[in-house]
Amino acid sequence: AMCLSYFLPPWAYVRATGLSSGYRMSFQGPTSFRVIQISSFANSTWAHSQGSGWLDDLQIHGWDSDSGTATLLKPWSKGNISDEEFAELEEIIRVYFYRFTQDIQGSATKFQLKFPIETQVTAGCELRSGGSIVSFFRGALGGLDFLSAEKDTCVPAPEGGSRAQHICKLIMQYPAVINIVRKLLFDTCPRYLLGVLDAGKAELQRQVKPEAWLSSGPSPGPGRLLLVCHVSGFYPKPVWVRWMRGEQEQPGTRHSDLLPNADWTWYLRTTLDVAAGEAAGLSCRVKHSSLEGQDIILHWGEKGLDLPLLTKIFST
Repeated sequence: AMCLSYFLPPWAYVRATGLSSGYRMSFQGPTSFRVIQISSFANSTWAHSQGSGWLDDLQIHGWDSDSGTATLLKPWSKGNISDEEFAELEEIIRVYFYRFTQDIQGSATKFQLKFPIETQVTAGCELRSGGSIVSFFRGALGGLDFLSAEKDTCVPAPEGGSRAQHICKLIMQYPAVINIVRKLLFDTCPRYLLGVLDAGKAELQRQVKPEAWLSSGPSPGPGRLLLVCHVSGFYPKPVWVRWMRGEQEQPGTRHSDLLPNADWTWYLRTTLDVAAGEAAGLSCRVKHSSLEGQDIILHWGEKGLDLPLLTKIFST
């Protein structure tokens, strides 16, 4: 029978005990841990799986599929998990990947799955400001939601159709596996999350000031300028960047996605499309926790310059 019961952690919301809400409220930095699995099946004989572990957007674990071992990307990536327990977790993951691959390849025809097949799984737990830890599990097929967990029930996603409904029914027939998964997220994940946040707090709660500079982008059209404000090298992730005229925010401000740098800092690009004659008097304003209220303000142009200021300006 198909052991897709690995998909299902039979919990939804769990509360850690013996931990002060003050600790949770005062923590600044990542608040969730999740593992991500991406498995690709070209046919019934070729498959490849990738695994990784993340604190919010920061990767702290990898998975070496050849050796079947976890890779620790930070000295504190194990948190407070003992070497013995960590080895047990690695063994669980090795068995899971093997069984999952065998089940998908062996049951593709039965469940009307057509190769190539792409599956995605994410599971973990999140520290909430109200003092609770919320656990979650989601499975996707081909990039579309397939199933999730709600309390003790497997919930098929509407996009999964009758196939997801059938697999959810099958999952519930494996209580032994469900109990293992329940322990992993009900006990192990909350305990590990708090332990790794504590072990890595020196790095996770650091403050790194941003650098900011201005440039011009490709012209949006005749007589128009694209003003670009670059902000890079800041940590933690939350940042506020706006184009301003005096104290007035300019409504046309557009933001790129926040992009990671290799050193665990972030980069943001903020643009404004204006008529060339209206660029004078505009400025880019940057707020970040590391600046302690001393905002970075970059003015577009200088006396005697009609062209954009291209000099890179660093915060002080």
